[in-house]
Amino acid sequence: MSVLKEVPFRPEPRPAELPMNVWLDDGDSAIDVIDALALSPFATGAQPWSRTASLERVRPGAPLMPATGTLVRVASEEDGRDSRLVCGEGWTLRVVRYRNRAATISVTAVDEELARSVLEEVTKDAAEPVPGSDHVEMGFWWQGSHGGRRSSKPITASPWERISGNYARSLSGPLTRLMSVTPADVRGRLVLLHGPPGTGKTTLLRTLAHEWRSWCQVDCVLDPERLFNSPGYLMEVAVGSDEDGENEKWRLLVLEDCDELIRSGAKEATGQGLSRLLNLTDGLLGQGRDVLVAITTNEDLARLHPAVVRPGRCLAQIEVGALPHDEAAAWLGTAEGVHASGATLAELFALRDGVAGPPEAPEAVGLYL
Repeated sequence: MSVLKEVPFRPEPRPAELPMNVWLDDGDSAIDVIDALALSPFATGAQPWSRTASLERVRPGAPLMPATGTLVRVASEEDGRDSRLVCGEGWTLRVVRYRNRAATISVTAVDEELARSVLEEVTKDAAEPVPGSDHVEMGFWWQGSHGGRRSSKPITASPWERISGNYARSLSGPLTRLMSVTPADVRGRLVLLHGPPGTGKTTLLRTLAHEWRSWCQVDCVLDPERLFNSPGYLMEVAVGSDEDGENEKWRLLVLEDCDELIRSGAKEATGQGLSRLLNLTDGLLGQGRDVLVAITTNEDLARLHPAVVRPGRCLAQIEVGALPHDEAAAWLGTAEGVHASGATLAELFALRDGVAGPPEAPEAVGLYL
């Protein structure tokens, strides 16, 4: 006959904390030290829960600190980064603010609810709302010390019908077709805008971001020369940042003034850069990713590499030139100051605002490259 014996319940013992060692040398900065200190409670297991948030347009007066907690480390660098480490009962907070008003907030805590509540308190009302309809969100990529980084910013962008008069009538058809493209219309993955400086190529890209905003996220790569020389960085950018969850958008990567990458001698001058660009647009790297690439260049079309302009590769290939004399005079309301050969958009704005020098003056380029 068996006898049941009551056995008292004993909870599982807490696992021993994992050891953590940090080695520092002359290449490490004070911010690197804060990074290591912030990770330590999570790495050892003392605070096994972690939450992170990225903010844009942080209000200048936002404290980014909870009501309780002790500020234990502060490090500021010349590039505008400010890193702070704050400790509280059962949690550790790391806040990095950037010159462009972005911020990264990371919290580790002894439990999930505490991590969530600290993060919510720090980020509540810390950022300004997205501007109105005359703005569109654009991403900006660059290669940092720890890989690719992306920051999203609202940029001013006018609708096409508002700026179409800034371009020659001969471009009305091609540009209107480009602005009205939908995913079903995509044939070719490269958008090539070429022409002299000051003709409005950058303005067109901002407007393209506005017109495509319902289906395409536009990201500008600030260092394209690094992008195609670093396979790891290229993979990060190609995979992208899916901020829309289930409603994934196409992405348009903007590479401005990439003359050396796509001119006829690019293969010899940039090594694998041209090959990787072509691979991104219609090779294996681009397969399965809804990615388009827009390139602006001042090069003449005849000087571009034939592989770039071959039939089927370009969704659009448009030469953006100066307005002819009669159209430029009509835009300005007078022929005075307009060269017989016409005028670029930058020159017309300079003439209108009374700051123009000779038509070829480089000061007239402004934001209309």
